[in-house]
Amino acid sequence: MTDAAPTPGPAHPITLVLVDDHPVVRDGLRGMFTSAPGFRVLGEAADGVAAIGLVLELDPDVVLMDLRMPGGGGVAAIAELTRRGARSRVLVLTTYDTDSDTLPAIEAGATGYLLKDAPRDELFTAVRAAAEGRTVLSPAVASRLVTRVRTPAGPAGEALSAREREVLALVARGTSNREIAAVLFISEATVKTHLTHVFAKLGAKDRAAAVAVGYERGILG
Repeated sequence: MTDAAPTPGPAHPITLVLVDDHPVVRDGLRGMFTSAPGFRVLGEAADGVAAIGLVLELDPDVVLMDLRMPGGGGVAAIAELTRRGARSRVLVLTTYDTDSDTLPAIEAGATGYLLKDAPRDELFTAVRAAAEGRTVLSPAVASRLVTRVRTPAGPAGEALSAREREVLALVARGTSNREIAAVLFISEATVKTHLTHVFAKLGAKDRAAAVAVGYERGILG
């Protein structure tokens, strides 16, 4: 029986690996996170290929991943890390927000997607959320994930129940299953059941995709 992973905090800072082909960007991110309490940068990589080996070796809580990099793009690296069952959550941090960039990254298994012009505090909050396994997907980016995000597995017109809408809305706000259970006064097992139904009705495989489809269909805002 293995011990549970330590909860990030003062004694257990959130660990990161930075992946970007621009040294100045990596330097800026490293300086930003080094100067802030609760974070620890374990390493850096200049392309997706190098990132795969580094992440598997260092096992960080969160990987900040750029997408377009010579020598190996971010999407391929995300897909490979997902295939290998890496524990690390991947938070895309890029300058590109077109459908051709956002869709493949989410499909590959990214926990979230932020743009490089995100404020410092927003980036810190996103990394903390990603470390906890929560979806980090701003409405601006989510709105770009149109019908191509997933091919619906169920009837397109199949509506979510009132409770399922409540659960999806809380997921969109980055709320964990435990927090959703507390807010709605239900068990975590019930939350998981509702999410299973939401995923099936929206044709989504994970929380990020469900939120994206929720915005696309007008269920969320």
